[in-house]
Amino acid sequence: MLKIFVLSSGRSGTRYLTNLFKYNIKGCVSKHEPLPKMFGKPIYWYNEQRVDKIRKHFIWKKRRINSYRTHFYIETNNAFLKSFSDVAMEFFQDMKLIHLIRNPLEVARSELNKEILIHKTLTKIIYPLPKYYWGNDGNKYYIWSLTKKEKIYQDVNLKFLTPYQNYLLQWIEIENRAMDFLKKYDKHRDCFTLFTPRDLNYIKKLSKMFEFFNLKIKNEFINTSVNKNIGLVPTIVNNEDKRQLQELINHLPEKYLRIFKEKPYSEIKWNHILKKKVLKLSR
Repeated sequence: MLKIFVLSSGRSGTRYLTNLFKYNIKGCVSKHEPLPKMFGKPIYWYNEQRVDKIRKHFIWKKRRINSYRTHFYIETNNAFLKSFSDVAMEFFQDMKLIHLIRNPLEVARSELNKEILIHKTLTKIIYPLPKYYWGNDGNKYYIWSLTKKEKIYQDVNLKFLTPYQNYLLQWIEIENRAMDFLKKYDKHRDCFTLFTPRDLNYIKKLSKMFEFFNLKIKNEFINTSVNKNIGLVPTIVNNEDKRQLQELINHLPEKYLRIFKEKPYSEIKWNHILKKKVLKLSR
């Protein structure tokens, strides 16, 4: 059985990708966030390097995946790089990967919009599940995000990070993890990159991706009119968002920015926003 996982931040098209495969590929089991979900405590364990706990949690997922009678399994969620990527490689060394890359300004704005919306009383019916968990340190953590105890949060030279900058920093950390993962396991040749949302609506690019994985489509044409996870609040990036990103970049050690000078990031039109500039930025 061919197995594919996704290297991605949140709000980058993972749910849409699930439906794209579900409605277009023969012999395919396509899941977005199947049980057991690897958000929450597994993210905390990853930062604490408690691989044993993540592995124990992942074994249930492994059994479910192996139980499917299919030629192809794909799981698309942003928990992969946040918690279980290394453990997944222990069991599925032949896995393939899709790297979704979206403009960090848009990712952070969409992530923050979602978090704010989740906390509104009127939307509790949409997000009824618990939104926080308690770590072993007695602190409360947001289920879908990094813990903010990761090293990159300690290394940024700013006394205070805005909620928006927290999500920008998370995006940078996730992209660094993506490149580290591909290098560590020599998986560059097994990974297909999509720049979202552009490539998710580009038929030629999608055809190339399906060919890359040697997959057969159900019909003569690829159907892109599948359900999209559109935010209830429009993702609109403003000048203040751009200023906050530049401030963050200017106060971040160069080691976290090196990857953006190389492919695939160097091929993106908005790549310039990830470069340091000599500017006097104030709050």
